[in-house]
Amino acid sequence: MKELVEIIVKALVDQPDQVVISEEMKDDEQVISIKVAPDDMGKVIGKQGRIAKAIRTVVKAAAIKDDARVTVDILQ
Repeated sequence: MKELVEIIVKALVDQPDQVVISEEMKDDEQVISIKVAPDDMGKVIGKQGRIAKAIRTVVKAAAIKDDARVTVDILQ
């Protein structure tokens, strides 16, 4: 899942070298955290959060295939 998020986010931003994706397990859920450069934050979130919602939708669809629970957080 981490690789999927990394590919999507790096394709969206202007500074892909500053993208940091981390993952950790909390209970039975995998939490993927995204950190990008401050200038790229708007590109990852999108207008009214549409891009962020789309990223979460794609990740959840991929997680269903693996029968896993995944949450995507965007950090500042």
